[in-house]
Amino acid sequence: MADEEDPKEYRWETGYEKTWEAIKEDDDGLIEGSVSDIIQKAKRKRQAMKRGFSKLGMMRHLYVLLDCSEAMTVPDLKPTRFICSLKLLELFIEEFFDQNPISQLGVIAMKAKRAEKISELGGTSRKHIKAVHALTNGVPLVGEPSLQNGLELALKTLRMIPQHASREILVIMGSLTSCDPNDVHLTIENLKTEGVRCSVLSLSAEIRICKFLCTETGGLFGAVLDDAHYKDQLLQHIDPPQAGNQQEFSLIKMGFPHGKTESGKEPPLTMCMCHIDSVDEPAKLTSGGYHCPQCYSKYCELPVECSACGLTLASAPHLARSYHHLFPVPHFNELPLEQVQVQEPRDPPVTNCYACQKTLASGTDKMVYECDACKQVFCIDCDIFIHETLHSCVGCTTIPASAQTLQARKPVPPPHSMSII
Repeated sequence: MADEEDPKEYRWETGYEKTWEAIKEDDDGLIEGSVSDIIQKAKRKRQAMKRGFSKLGMMRHLYVLLDCSEAMTVPDLKPTRFICSLKLLELFIEEFFDQNPISQLGVIAMKAKRAEKISELGGTSRKHIKAVHALTNGVPLVGEPSLQNGLELALKTLRMIPQHASREILVIMGSLTSCDPNDVHLTIENLKTEGVRCSVLSLSAEIRICKFLCTETGGLFGAVLDDAHYKDQLLQHIDPPQAGNQQEFSLIKMGFPHGKTESGKEPPLTMCMCHIDSVDEPAKLTSGGYHCPQCYSKYCELPVECSACGLTLASAPHLARSYHHLFPVPHFNELPLEQVQVQEPRDPPVTNCYACQKTLASGTDKMVYECDACKQVFCIDCDIFIHETLHSCVGCTTIPASAQTLQARKPVPPPHSMSII
């Protein structure tokens, strides 16, 4: 019942965020602008939760357990749960290796009370995307999944991973039931003992055993509302998690090979080690490639683990893309545009975004975002781009450190575009 003293709303409505009240039509009768504002605010909220100077599992070994049972044929996620999952999983794999280039990933399918490896742990996205794409027409969706068999199959491989690496399992579950051969609680206890972090995305409803699995192993549990929420929940597993208590910290030996192209009138053709045993992609004789500095084996792409000596081969940009997770860009202060233009002493007054040089208007840009270090003001699009893609403040990287302390009194002219970074 509604409160007699306050008849405007029901008592249960006070615990929910009324996002529908923020949706308004523009002059053309469209609502895309209001919906995009809600999405942008959600992204900024997730960015604010990141904390720097923390121990993270940078070398990740992740197994994705995909439900391929009959429950994935339900069309509540268009066109079906299975097709929607495959499309988002391909996007997830690309983003995973872009943000975690020195990590490895594998895919396991659960169907007909069994678990089957679709792709082994590997550090190249092309192989996994090809394996996931082959599931579109090659896998019949029958029977029930077996959560225990999938966890046991992943644990057999993850148990052999060194203690300094992060071991994770992500379960995409569409069924409400699981047909397990034994007590699944024993498997959960083994996962907890081995320090394997398990997370679950449920496409139907909250499942008690899945929630218990995430709680015991320190993972995240999420129940999907629609395809947009599904994508948002899936992509939050891209960032490396906090390092577990059982995870050891030690020096890791890595190699940084240089790309070599053998010169001469008749350059000798050699075969790379990454395709020598490949069935899908036959090996080809090429003259260039990356040579392991320890055993001089040749590979056509990086990063990769040398199959001859076991040395991890990477390049400096790969480490740089992993390094920015440890020191994220500090959260910008959200300020009203009128306060920045009028109340704060700025000469000249702020009229443009420092990054993209877009004119800030009070009608469309009611709120702006200021960096604490360089005191430059950005629009919300550039704020999200800096924190999610660029990972460095445009003002802090273009303004000398000695001038940042005097920026409020002596502003430096902004760059013409962000492409100079």
